[in-house]
Amino acid sequence: MIEIELAIVGAGPAGLSAAIEARRAGVDVLLIDENARPGGQLFKQIHKFFGSRAHKAGIRGMNIGTELLQESEKFGIKTWLNGEVCGIEDGHNLWVVRNREKSEIVRAKKIILATGATENAVTFPGWDLPGVMGAGAAQTMINVNRVLPGKKVIMLGSGNVGVIVAYQLLQAGAEVVAVLEAAPRLGGYGVHTAKVCRAGVPFYVSHTIKRAFGTDHVEAVEIVKLDSSFKQIPGTEHVIEVDTICLATGLTPLTELAWLAGCKFNFVPALGGHLPIHDDKMHSTQNDIFIAGDISGIEEASTAMEEGRLAGINVATELGYITKEEADARSQEIWDNLNTLRSGYFGQKRRDAKDSMLQNGKEVIKWNIH
Repeated sequence: MIEIELAIVGAGPAGLSAAIEARRAGVDVLLIDENARPGGQLFKQIHKFFGSRAHKAGIRGMNIGTELLQESEKFGIKTWLNGEVCGIEDGHNLWVVRNREKSEIVRAKKIILATGATENAVTFPGWDLPGVMGAGAAQTMINVNRVLPGKKVIMLGSGNVGVIVAYQLLQAGAEVVAVLEAAPRLGGYGVHTAKVCRAGVPFYVSHTIKRAFGTDHVEAVEIVKLDSSFKQIPGTEHVIEVDTICLATGLTPLTELAWLAGCKFNFVPALGGHLPIHDDKMHSTQNDIFIAGDISGIEEASTAMEEGRLAGINVATELGYITKEEADARSQEIWDNLNTLRSGYFGQKRRDAKDSMLQNGKEVIKWNIH
């Protein structure tokens, strides 16, 4: 058995940020990730972040990942890559399989779960054909592995992930034949959507995929229009020749370890589904388990990093490395940052303003919408 003060599961934006804050305070940290490289989603994000300088605005995600890795190395954070956490018991023991061949038990005084999220799938006839994949998988292929997933791609989903990956597929040399959106309006940031639109890619709102055709791979897709109740309208089908279908249809938090640990949950559809309950210190309902990042609700990498910092600081406080007064002051600063991030484009105030603008016919960008 290996004993450690703090074990962090997940070396993405939240996990790395938590590790750095805790280690900076003096905590003995072990960072565990199932992948061969730390950084999570950051290393497939070649676009620049938005927000303020405090939120890494103007810096590409992959460069932010590099900065976090360099900082973690500077503090000498212990890191286990290719380490899959298969179980958790008593709120302190982690069962870890390393390199698919060696099993270890890690006993930690505190645990931070920063396990991230998984892509949602959409089922339709032919959805199991080679060539149907999540948009995140396609993004990993082109930006990390330098492999083009296909030559003619259709994207289902017009949120940030859908339009960003669509544009990056164009940059990589693929033809994006269309972006479909089941809702009656587009969902991503205007700046990302506009770039795809200017490249000549058509957007189909109130449309979805009815079926995919092919023998040993995708060869074509049939799309169909939806009514106001999201039901398919017979007679509106249209077949498009493609070899790749990308699904940008949302994410679901990876919460299995939190369930196993006995954390209490709430169901919040807007944030991805069942989520472990936590307080303003990112403390779960289990005494020594904290959460951070997409496991607490699907948001952006900037938010995940702030939540990771929050968890790391408060773990250090409970372990006696930071005074409560210092932790409260630093936590308030982080909460100010989080509130700023959450009052942006997809915050309630901006959402209400956007709805009002659309209802009053003041939309200033003319999209290529069918």
